[in-house]
Amino acid sequence: MKSLFLKCLAALALALGSAAAMAESYTTSMTGLQEVTPNDSPAVGAGIVTFDVTSHTITIGAVFTGLEAGVTAAHIHCCTADAGVGGAPVATMVPTFAGFPAGVTEGTYLMSFDTSMASFWNPAFITAHGGTTSGAEMALLDGMNAGMAYLNIHTSEYPGGEIRGFLMLTPVPEPGMGWMLLMGVPLAVGLARRRRE
Repeated sequence: MKSLFLKCLAALALALGSAAAMAESYTTSMTGLQEVTPNDSPAVGAGIVTFDVTSHTITIGAVFTGLEAGVTAAHIHCCTADAGVGGAPVATMVPTFAGFPAGVTEGTYLMSFDTSMASFWNPAFITAHGGTTSGAEMALLDGMNAGMAYLNIHTSEYPGGEIRGFLMLTPVPEPGMGWMLLMGVPLAVGLARRRRE
């Protein structure tokens, strides 16, 4: 448990630290109750996404624990009709983010991608937004800024998604403030574990 906390803190701290001055930063907390069809999964997760359209770089950091079955996919969906509610198609690569932990019930993830590359995107999302990666970039940026995009983790128990959370625009924190924000991750994980007992 202690090593998971340390990995969580390290991964999300790196994600926070990698945010460039021009990047927008988005955070989320993920639960089963936030799914399109809410579920009673005891799992919790947290994520941070930094997106710099100028340099075509997106960094995705996530930590999750307590899933009821192994991970089958994870990605960002965009764009819902209304902020904070409803479902949306997958915007990013399918079937899952490259390198996302598969078959596990807890883990961490940190990866940066070049959003000018078609391989980062769901081909249908590119087609729906002008047929270019720049159109896809602007659609995702607009969706995240409007609270209409969410990070979702799918499992074999919940193929439609076990936990998700809408990405909310947050100011890029000062380095010391980032650590304070991250201290909430172990607390959330601990509470989830206590709830299961």
